[in-house]
Amino acid sequence: MTTSSGPTPAKMFDRTTPPHILTLVLMTGLATLNMNMVLPSLPSLADWFSEDYAVVQLAISAYLAMTAVLQLFIGPMSDRFGRRPVVLASFGLFLVATIGCLFAPSFETFLAFRLIQASVASSIALSRAIVRDMVPPEEAASMIGYVTMGMAVAPMIGPMIGGVLDQIYGWQAVFWMTFIFGAFVYAMLWLDLGETNDHRTADFGAQFRAMPELATSRRFWGYSGTAALASGAFFAFLGGGPFVATQILGLSSASLGAYFGMIALGYMLGNFVSGRYARRIGMNRMMLLGTVFSTFGTAFILLLFMLGFVSAPIFFSSMLLVGFGNGMTLPSANAGMVSVRPHLAGSASGLGGAMMIGGGAALSALAGALLHDDSGAWPLLYIMLASTFLAILCALDVARTAKRKGELGIQ
Repeated sequence: MTTSSGPTPAKMFDRTTPPHILTLVLMTGLATLNMNMVLPSLPSLADWFSEDYAVVQLAISAYLAMTAVLQLFIGPMSDRFGRRPVVLASFGLFLVATIGCLFAPSFETFLAFRLIQASVASSIALSRAIVRDMVPPEEAASMIGYVTMGMAVAPMIGPMIGGVLDQIYGWQAVFWMTFIFGAFVYAMLWLDLGETNDHRTADFGAQFRAMPELATSRRFWGYSGTAALASGAFFAFLGGGPFVATQILGLSSASLGAYFGMIALGYMLGNFVSGRYARRIGMNRMMLLGTVFSTFGTAFILLLFMLGFVSAPIFFSSMLLVGFGNGMTLPSANAGMVSVRPHLAGSASGLGGAMMIGGGAALSALAGALLHDDSGAWPLLYIMLASTFLAILCALDVARTAKRKGELGIQ
């Protein structure tokens, strides 16, 4: 939604203008909340449905996998039909699925509705595309940083609230809370989400036929790989962190939720740095600095555990550094992936998001499968360190490409 003089200013509750930044924060926050608010309830779900933890953990890893698959379609659909109708339809489906989770008679039924809940993933892909519709690349990195900084409030307080609700009222209270918040966000979207895609493609198939144009861009793969690998450490933690915290470190579900807030706090601080300095430092350098911070955090916690300093405060304090690094990295990586081919912003966001979430799902499942009573926390720590180190290599490749061919273009 732009004019010749620049983007149309956003006005709250005006569907003829782009959405207000608060609306973007809420729509992305709900997706994050739904992803991790259930974390402290995994042991309770295992008891309720009489299933092993490794099976119940599919509520996280399978959910992430479905999120990845859906993003392959959500992005192109928004390029064809517009951002607003795709977001509203997916959020409506999410509300129906949440009620299904609440009244599921078996874990198989619960998991089916949980996977349908992944439709809320439209906010993850389309928030980036909407921002890119509104502003140019460097400004997009800064704006995405501010959006995700506000969004970080959800994962910071979500597991805390989820842990308390689970401990007092049971796991169902977590999903009732999610439904109520989801209904509120849906109302906000209906009233405020103006269409920003003024250049829709002629047909849906055209978006998939245009995928090779993205596939030939080395810079797109560099940005997407950086985002996928940097966030991989966090997703691995989603899959294995609850086990390490409860079974190895002896934390209750409420304590796990409280400690989890430290990671989100680090992420929010990293987002603030990105939002404040991305335009001054540049996307590529900001992205590289973030991957270095995340790798240092994982290496530091691994070293402390090797030296015998095994405790919840040490574990989660080091994870704060990982969150901080991701908060610096992801806004720039996401802004980069949707700016390489601006006319394919939705498709790029969907494909890049699918890589990020799909890789995260694989690492989450791997961490959950390798952890057991005799393994200690080592499998999780090694997976996280490898993921963050490979993110550095991808970020360096983007920097080399920019040095040879100039700042962000079409290569």
